[in-house]
Amino acid sequence: MQVLVAAIAVYGLLVAALYLGQRNLIYFPSSAHLDPGSFGVPEFEVVRLETGDGLPLAAWWRPPRDGNWTLILFHGNAGHIGHRANKVAPFLREGRGVLLVEYRGYGPNPGYPTEQGLYADADAAMSFVSRQGIEPRRIVLYGESLGTGVAVETAVRHPVGALVLEAPFTSIPDMAQLRMPFVPARWLTKDRFDSASKIGGLRVPVMVIHGGRDRTIPIRFGRRLFDRISAEKEFVHLPAAGHNDLFDFGARERAADFIDRVMGDGGETSGSPQVTN
Repeated sequence: MQVLVAAIAVYGLLVAALYLGQRNLIYFPSSAHLDPGSFGVPEFEVVRLETGDGLPLAAWWRPPRDGNWTLILFHGNAGHIGHRANKVAPFLREGRGVLLVEYRGYGPNPGYPTEQGLYADADAAMSFVSRQGIEPRRIVLYGESLGTGVAVETAVRHPVGALVLEAPFTSIPDMAQLRMPFVPARWLTKDRFDSASKIGGLRVPVMVIHGGRDRTIPIRFGRRLFDRISAEKEFVHLPAAGHNDLFDFGARERAADFIDRVMGDGGETSGSPQVTN
């Protein structure tokens, strides 16, 4: 009996520790002074976004040329926007507008990341782009990994022209339960990023890109999210890609082609679901 009581006590302490420290298992920010030139993208201007709760956030901005569309990128849970410079550099060369959003608590920014905090950061990004005179229909939201949850919520809150989700998940509770099947993780999560319950209500064209060798967010989660989309949609399966190397297998080109098509810059859209390899 004593052994059983001790085991229950240890298990309870484990669950409590996971509950109290769960945000340390979700967010992995890197703190750094970010200079675009140091990351090979001197075209960017460092700008400041003002959040509704009063935080000044450094971000990188390059306006579009010749009526091009503008991409707002919400990155994943680790690192900072400097680590995404190579990802967006081709878009800059093509004259696309790009806003790299840096979250609270990441890079030089004050504050601490939470679900609601990241949504507020995204709202600030949308306000900034609107003030630059960019029409909503020429705005593309691009989310990667954790950032897909931010992108989906932003598309719910604001009109945009297209949505691209790279290695998305259904919800944090689903991912937590996958990683920690030995505890009731699904019921303990504070930050939920429940894209699965939201995405069906969107009427904006959506592309989902997922790697067949993704071990961080298995492709089945991307497919489940895709199945819930009722708007025009396209699923890109890159069989040889993992979680962080999708651009090495053509993800950027596929995304740019999709955006051009749904924006009317590259021919007519089909309006029907597509699944491509």
